[in-house]
Amino acid sequence: MKVLDVPSSGSVAGTTHSRNSFGQYVRTRAIPVNPSSVAQAVARASLGARAAAYRALTDAQRAGWESLGLMLTRTDSLGQTYTLSGLQAYVSVNALNAAAGNAVVADAPALTTPGTLTTAVITLTAAALSIAYTGTPLAAGVRLFSFASPQRSAGRNYESDYRLIAVSAAAAASPANIYAAYVARLGVPVVGNRIFFQFQLYQTGFLGAALKASQVVV
Repeated sequence: MKVLDVPSSGSVAGTTHSRNSFGQYVRTRAIPVNPSSVAQAVARASLGARAAAYRALTDAQRAGWESLGLMLTRTDSLGQTYTLSGLQAYVSVNALNAAAGNAVVADAPALTTPGTLTTAVITLTAAALSIAYTGTPLAAGVRLFSFASPQRSAGRNYESDYRLIAVSAAAAASPANIYAAYVARLGVPVVGNRIFFQFQLYQTGFLGAALKASQVVV
């Protein structure tokens, strides 16, 4: 139910407050799903390992991560910006490093702002999925992170559930062929369904601004 109220987010008793592109709304609280999937277990174990590794750092190293965290901003569900703690900065940078196949770092790196793809043209059928992008090839040390959604109705125009599907090699040239990776993670594309995409450039533990697009399977 849409409401006009003080912006709020979270649950109280059996009611959940949130917002979407149409404004503030209230709904009956839903019990969170806990599928205990392999991917979920891996993510939880990885988070626990990185938290333990952060505790093992020296005071000087943690101070470096705290300084970096103050330079990293995020936006919450109410559209408000906030900065990261030292632990959050450490986990964020090293989660991206691990996904890219790069080494985990103990010392906070200098803040890097990767660029953004200029264009991304998607070819999507039941048997193919590739992204032709510019500029190409990517710069030295830069990788393309390709995120995608589960398959949706063709009439849908909003998506919030993006999964990391594929990471390119450093300095890779267009196109990125991610069909096998998508099928392994989210299944064979079905003609008539819409898939949402988000492309971001990675460098030294940081992601650039997202280029978003969607395509209906043909």
